[in-house]
Amino acid sequence: HNTHWGLVCPAETPEGQACGLVKNLSLMCYVSVGSPSEPLIEFMINRGMEVVEEYEPLRYPHATKIFVNGTWVGVHQDPKHLVSQVLDTRRKSYLQYEVSLVREIRDQEFKIFSDAGRVMRPVFTVEQEDHVEKGIEKGHLVLTKELVNKLAKEQAEPPENPDDKIGWEGLIRAGAVEYLDAE
Repeated sequence: HNTHWGLVCPAETPEGQACGLVKNLSLMCYVSVGSPSEPLIEFMINRGMEVVEEYEPLRYPHATKIFVNGTWVGVHQDPKHLVSQVLDTRRKSYLQYEVSLVREIRDQEFKIFSDAGRVMRPVFTVEQEDHVEKGIEKGHLVLTKELVNKLAKEQAEPPENPDDKIGWEGLIRAGAVEYLDAE
């Protein structure tokens, strides 16, 4: 199925009796190990999320519902701002990189997944807004020539101190690469 592009290898699926039963993960595929959802819920409460128990539909009829691992936890009046804050927190590595964020504008829902067992794949990040301080324009890759040159230099001359190494984890910390699941 097309939602599994980059997650399951189409070339390594066997023919014959096992056809459709055996799936092989793609080379860059990752299976999430999970992280607790409570700190994430607290983070959103501190940024204006109203807990579902205190929600009054007549007072906020157009509020966006917030789901964490499939459970409705609250609503928010300014979902665009909340989504950008949570996304920024993940890109700055304060939040696990394997946490998935899905905003469905049409359904007025913001879904967050931090559970274990989700099949994920890496993708390059595209900047959604102009960032003057970073020098990245809207619609351009966050992966810059500067980062690529640092990686190339690192391959040619590995640093003596392992903490100075950029590598794949450095690309994730820089926000140039994100992991997406089938959601």
